[in-house]
Amino acid sequence: MNAPNSLPLAHVRPREDKNFTEDDLHLLKAHLRDTASRAQSHAESFGCGDWAFLAGLWHDLGKYHDAFQRRIRTESGYDPEAHLEGQSNRVNHSTAGALHALEKLGKMGQVLTYCIAGHHAGLANWDGNEAHRGLSERLEQEKHLLETLKADIPDTILEASPPQSRPPKGADVAFWIRMLFSCLVDADFLDTERFMDEEKFQKRSVYPALKDLLPVFEQYMTDTVLAQAKDTSVNRIRREVLEQCHKAAEQEPGFFSLTVPTGGGKTLSSLAFALRHAVEYKKQRIIYVIPYTSIIEQTVDEFRKIFGDTVLEHHSNLDSKKETAHSRLAAENWDAPLIVTTSVQFFESLYANRTSRCRKLYNLVNSVVILDEAQLLPPDFLDPCLHSLRELKNHYGASI
Repeated sequence: MNAPNSLPLAHVRPREDKNFTEDDLHLLKAHLRDTASRAQSHAESFGCGDWAFLAGLWHDLGKYHDAFQRRIRTESGYDPEAHLEGQSNRVNHSTAGALHALEKLGKMGQVLTYCIAGHHAGLANWDGNEAHRGLSERLEQEKHLLETLKADIPDTILEASPPQSRPPKGADVAFWIRMLFSCLVDADFLDTERFMDEEKFQKRSVYPALKDLLPVFEQYMTDTVLAQAKDTSVNRIRREVLEQCHKAAEQEPGFFSLTVPTGGGKTLSSLAFALRHAVEYKKQRIIYVIPYTSIIEQTVDEFRKIFGDTVLEHHSNLDSKKETAHSRLAAENWDAPLIVTTSVQFFESLYANRTSRCRKLYNLVNSVVILDEAQLLPPDFLDPCLHSLRELKNHYGASI
C-alpha cells in the first residue's frame, strides 16, 4: 500500500514481510502533537509547559520535506519505488522548525531554536568559532529550508499560539533553556519508542512512588535497625542523629546540612530525612550524589536490602550483571524514585549539551538531592557546582 501524499510519515515500524498496514505508519502530525503534549507535561513542573509544547510541535517540521518522505519510504521498504535518486541518505529535518520559531516569535523564538535545532546533534552555541559552526551561522546558511515546506505544513501547526509563561523569575536563562531541551528530547525519544517498540516502552515507569517507600523504610528501621541495636553510647548517638533528621524533614524546602562522623549512621539517617521531606512536600524523587564508586556500591547495597531493585544505580563503573531491563531504561532519563549516582555524572549532566546526557535533567525538578561527602567537591569547579545547586533550589523546587 502507498500512503497518500497528504499523510507525511514520521516513522515506519519495520516489517520483514513488507506487508505494511496503517498500524505500522507513524503519521508525522500525530508524532508532533504527541511529542508536544509529552514535553508540555514534563515542563509543567517548572511552569513552562507552553514553551516545551511549541518545541515539541515544531521540532520535526523538516520531515515534511519531500526528500525526507522519499527517504523514509525507501529505506523502510514501505514504498520501494520512492527512489532517493542519488541523494545523500541524510536529510536535515531539525533546522526548519528552528527557523520557523525564529520567524514566528522573533527574539522569544531564539530560545526554541536551541532546543529544536539541537534535538539530535546537541545544544550549540549561538556564535561559532574556527572549530565549530555556530547556530546563527547554521540558520543563516539553511534558511531556504523553511520556505520550501510551508505549503505542506498544516496551519494548525505553523500558527500555534506563542507561549504566555516566562522563565522562573531570576533564573539563569541558559540553565532554563537546558531544562526545556531536556523536556523536548526525552519526549521525542519516548514518543518514538512508544510507536516503534511498545513492549520496551511499557517497561518504563514501573517503580513505586516515594510515599509507598516511606512505610517500607520505617518498618525496616523499626524491625531491623533499631530493634537489634544494643544500648551503647554510639547507638544512642545514632538514634539522636536519626531523630534530628526526622525533625529537619518537616522544615521548608531549601538547603540543609548534616555533619556526622564516620559510623554515625548518616546514610540511613539522611535517607530518613529525604523520604519524610519528599513525602511532606510532594517531591518526585531522591538523588544521592556520591564522589566515589566504592562508596556508591556500599550505599546501593544498603538501600537494596530495604527496597530491592527500586534503587537505580547509575555510574560509569556499573557492573552490567547488576542491571535489569527496567534499570537500563530508567538510567536514560532517571525515571525512578531513588537514584544513586556519582558527582561526575550529576554535575556533568547539568552542563552537558548532548541529548543523551540532558534527557534526565527535567527529572531533577522538585527532587531531594543528597550530596554525600560534600567536602570532596573539587575546589576548581566549586563555583559552577554551587551555581547549578542554587538554580535547582531557587527555581526548580529542589531541596539540597
